[in-house]
Amino acid sequence: MYSLPNNISKTVKIALSEDIQQGDLTAELIPEEAIANAAVLCRDPATISGAEWFNETFRQIDPNIAIDWSVNDGDTVTANTVLCELSGSAKHILTGERTALNFLQSLSATATETAKYVSAINHTQCKILDTRKTIPGLRDAQKYAVLCGGGKNHRQGLYDGVLIKENHIMAAGSIKNAVKKAQALHPSIPVEVEVESLSELEEALSASPDIIMLDNMSNQMLIEAVNINNRQAKLEASGNVSLATIASIAETGVDYISIGSLTKHIHAIDLSMRFKK
Repeated sequence: MYSLPNNISKTVKIALSEDIQQGDLTAELIPEEAIANAAVLCRDPATISGAEWFNETFRQIDPNIAIDWSVNDGDTVTANTVLCELSGSAKHILTGERTALNFLQSLSATATETAKYVSAINHTQCKILDTRKTIPGLRDAQKYAVLCGGGKNHRQGLYDGVLIKENHIMAAGSIKNAVKKAQALHPSIPVEVEVESLSELEEALSASPDIIMLDNMSNQMLIEAVNINNRQAKLEASGNVSLATIASIAETGVDYISIGSLTKHIHAIDLSMRFKK
């Protein structure tokens, strides 16, 4: 359903390397011939994300381990739902358990948090965006999880979009100078500029950017900004957004709301793997 990043194998390889290194000392207690059946239980209500990272973990350890999923990425589950069952080498399942669950619980956390925000503004046309405030090394994975939760991706990084912020503006001399130079250098790339006041909004509009980020503005200021903009550019609200405030911000008429906490203030979903008798 969702387009997977192309770096899953590399990301999993790094995670396994930091956990296993020279070998799993505890798994040496398990006979090579021992076969196990296990189930992964989700103890929290959650929106699931990360199945392919989970699968790849065991694929790299032992491709003969069979995994049967009962859910798909993007599915919402209730507490005490069995997500998948595994069968194969007992020692290899134990070796991969923690790394596989780390991916699944962390990405499901981002998907779950995103889904809460998306649900809170479903009555509006506004869309939830992520940010670059991601766990280092897991950006593509976390941005995938945002999609599983119903959100949208902002730029992936510094290479695929222009976002002119306060320090860029100071270095360039003015909002208009910064926007015009960005448009000249990268005519096919969306140009976004951050503003902190309505006067800065008007200056930004004179340069015709694609998107204007309204930073830490009150709801009344956002309403005024929407009126001043009059659909000339897309408007993105940002700063100190919470589940308690998200609906009222969306109701001002902005097009997007970006939320850093989707990827940086996550609370891991409670998962456990249990061997079956």
